[in-house]
Amino acid sequence: METVTAIVFYVLAGAAVAAALVMITQKSPIGSAFALIVVLCSLSAIYGLLGSPFIAALQIVVYAGAVMVLFLFVIMLLNVRSEEPGPSRGGPLGLTALGLCALLLAQVASVLLRARIDVVPSYDASTARVAQELFSPRFLYAFEATSVLILAALVGAIALAKKEL
Repeated sequence: METVTAIVFYVLAGAAVAAALVMITQKSPIGSAFALIVVLCSLSAIYGLLGSPFIAALQIVVYAGAVMVLFLFVIMLLNVRSEEPGPSRGGPLGLTALGLCALLLAQVASVLLRARIDVVPSYDASTARVAQELFSPRFLYAFEATSVLILAALVGAIALAKKEL
């Protein structure tokens, strides 16, 4: 049973990484938004595999649902078009990007080489435990900062969408 779970996990993780690559290489903003929805749904399935159905459902409802609808609404409201082909990104920027990609691959390889597959961490991801942690004073400022951030995003979207009279 653990082998099947591991295979499903790696398939979902691969789908998330592939969709993320499609998202950042896509020239159409709507295509990128749909690829992000695939990433979010894959992550939700991974949360479900890890035994946290509450977080999996929140991932679908909040992020893949509400936030992505808001993103698509803003993209369509601003009438964003596909990216125009520009000059090649060679030179110092290309070398910097290549160096950062090599650094990322080295970090991933380091983590994978030191990972112990046979050890499964024990954690309580029940709804009651998540609620206790989320509404504790420890996360009070994070909740308040999130509400201010969402308010600022809404004001920014309105300011960008507003036409000059």
